[in-house]
Amino acid sequence: METSDRLLEAGDEIWTAQKNHPFVTELAAGTLDTDTFLTWVRQDYRYLLDYARVFAIAGTKARDEDTMTHLFGVAHRTLDEEMDLHREFAADYGLSARDLESVRKAPTCVAYTNFLVRTAHEGTLPEIAAAIYPCGQGYLDIAEHMADLAPETDHRYTPFIETYTSDAFREVVDWMRAFVDRCGDRHPAEYEAMEDAFLTSARLEFRFWEMAYRREEWGISGSAE
Repeated sequence: METSDRLLEAGDEIWTAQKNHPFVTELAAGTLDTDTFLTWVRQDYRYLLDYARVFAIAGTKARDEDTMTHLFGVAHRTLDEEMDLHREFAADYGLSARDLESVRKAPTCVAYTNFLVRTAHEGTLPEIAAAIYPCGQGYLDIAEHMADLAPETDHRYTPFIETYTSDAFREVVDWMRAFVDRCGDRHPAEYEAMEDAFLTSARLEFRFWEMAYRREEWGISGSAE
C-alpha cells in the first residue's frame, strides 16, 4: 500500500467527521450563513500566507531540482492565484483586500499555521509532505462530497465547490500525493513521524471548519499572534 493510502486510512474517522460537519453540509446545500462563510474566507486568507511559506521552506530542503521547482512554484501560485480567489470571494460580499490583510487569526488558525511553520523549519521533508497533505487531499475529497450533496441548481457557494473540484486543483493534489509517496518510499523509517504530522494536520483541518462555523474569537483584547 502506498504511503498516501496508509495515511488516509489512518485518518478515515477524521475525514468522515469533516464530511459530516454542518459547515460542509450547509455550504453544499447553499444554506450556510453568510457571516460564517466570510469567517472562513478571512481566516483561510491568513492561513494561506503561512501555507505558502511552508512550501517555500520545503523547497530549500529538497535535494532534486524538480521537487525544488515544484515546491517553490506552489508557494508562488498560492500567493498569486489562490489568494486572488479569496479576494474575489471577499469582494462579492463588500470586503476589500485591506479588510482581509487586517484580519487577526483566530486561535485555531494560529494553532494550525504555527504547527505547519514549525514542522517546515524543524521537520524533515517527509514530515513536511505529510503535514501539508491533509489540506490538499482533504479539500478535494470534501468538495467532491459537497458536489454529491449539492442540489442540481447552482447557488451562491457553487464557485467554492467548483474551485476545489477543478482539473487544476486535482493536478495540485495529484502532485502532493505523489510527493508523499516518494518520501515514504525513500524514507520508510520515517513513516511514524509522517503519520503523526498527517493526523495532527487532519485534526486541525476539522477544527478549522468548526472555527469558521462557530465564528471563533479570542474573547479578550490584545495581540493574538
